[in-house]
Amino acid sequence: MVGPGLRVIEGGVLPAGVLPADPWEFQAECVEAFVASWRARGFSPVTVENDTGLLERTLTALGRPAWEVTAEDIDRVVGELAVAGRAASTRREYVQIFKGFHRFLQARKAGEIETAFGVRLVCPVDEFNASRHVGDDSAAVLPPPTPERVTEFFEFLKTRIATARKYAPAARDYALFRTLYHAGLRSEEAALLERCDVHFGRGPFGKLHVRFGKGARTSGPRPRWVPMLDGLD
Repeated sequence: MVGPGLRVIEGGVLPAGVLPADPWEFQAECVEAFVASWRARGFSPVTVENDTGLLERTLTALGRPAWEVTAEDIDRVVGELAVAGRAASTRREYVQIFKGFHRFLQARKAGEIETAFGVRLVCPVDEFNASRHVGDDSAAVLPPPTPERVTEFFEFLKTRIATARKYAPAARDYALFRTLYHAGLRSEEAALLERCDVHFGRGPFGKLHVRFGKGARTSGPRPRWVPMLDGLD
């Protein structure tokens, strides 16, 4: 029965034994468990290593156990990164890695934290400091180029092929920009294409096998097939 002085603590059943006493030691154990969950989900060793380093840098910058971090702490760290000239994408990564770790604590360690340290977990990342895909310091959005401007651009690239001292780099650039334009690929996706990824006989138009498609930071690349429309073949 839940009375006026009782409430449910999230985070699973408390383990038997002595509750954690040192917050830093306990946080280190939580980090190890969080990293182990990445490996259990099949993340690549490179991803695990990079994200572990990012998480450690984030927690060091915050300067207090994750369950004691406030919205003001997040603002401070993000502000310091901005003053240091770090890119908006870097600042977003710091916020996202902490948010993921805090979610893990809520799901797995909330009961232990509240019982041992008297802190009820509330994520300090809110609508005012949450990471955005476009930073506030991004340049003003420009209108897309007109069809005439695009035609002019590709005519310039074709002319450059005919006059370039080295044919291969100029032809490569033309093919790369044409692929970006017609297939809608991201620049990194197009740059990672190889000859074996081009399948002219698949489907009515042929397809590109984008093996290194963009995915979530924690789930890795997502391969997909892209039809070669509009004469991309």
